[in-house]
Amino acid sequence: MAKKKKTLIEELADRGEKAISKLSDNPVAHRALDAAIGVKDRVDDLTKRVRGLETMEKRLSALEKRLAKLESTGKTAARRTASTARSAASSARKRVS
Repeated sequence: MAKKKKTLIEELADRGEKAISKLSDNPVAHRALDAAIGVKDRVDDLTKRVRGLETMEKRLSALEKRLAKLESTGKTAARRTASTARSAASSARKRVS
């Protein structure tokens, strides 16, 4: 019987299938594939953690802004309290004199 001539695509597909079957029988290739899958899983896990860190950084930034605002109003209030205390002390001295 005459053998049907394969097209280029069919020939490439056949060679690819043969290469994949040889790789699946090779224990070294099997270990390499398992390692690659493990790396992919770890990268996925790290990606999830980084996304969590981004939200925490946004929250931290907002808290730092609130703290800075509170500290700036706290310094103003502390200055007022200190100046009020000084004026009260000088008034008390004037009364004693």
